[in-house]
Amino acid sequence: MAIAIGCDEAAFELKEAVRRMLEADGHAVEDFGTFENRPVLYPGIAYAVSRSIVDGRNDRGILFCGTGIGMAISANKVPGIRAAQAHDTYSAERARKSNDAQIVTIGARVVGPELAKSIVRSFLSSEFEAGRSVAKVEGMKAIERGEVPAVTEEAA
Repeated sequence: MAIAIGCDEAAFELKEAVRRMLEADGHAVEDFGTFENRPVLYPGIAYAVSRSIVDGRNDRGILFCGTGIGMAISANKVPGIRAAQAHDTYSAERARKSNDAQIVTIGARVVGPELAKSIVRSFLSSEFEAGRSVAKVEGMKAIERGEVPAVTEEAA
């Protein structure tokens, strides 16, 4: 799988640990930085990772910052992206299965390296489950188009 990754300075060491794991697991990794422990403006990194997914260069993305919150907010501003913050394996799995998220965000000040690796593996090994989730994801896409989504399944 082709994976895009990126981080801010608060999460540089965690990103590096996960990058090494991804490469050892046989994934192609495109690293959008940061490449050192210096302050950066992470919205630009979130944008680059997100665009690489929308443009089809990468299959999934992983973004890291201090809490995972800012990266999730930034990535979700890119049309076509669904980024989910996850600090446990169940949330990472459900982000894929229920919401068809392409990006998971993780907070380096919230989880340690071993848990982060487990979160990433759960995210990457999960696939979108159709069924009832399809209408919900279509509602998310409707919002992106500036439309008002249905509130009930009957109205969808």
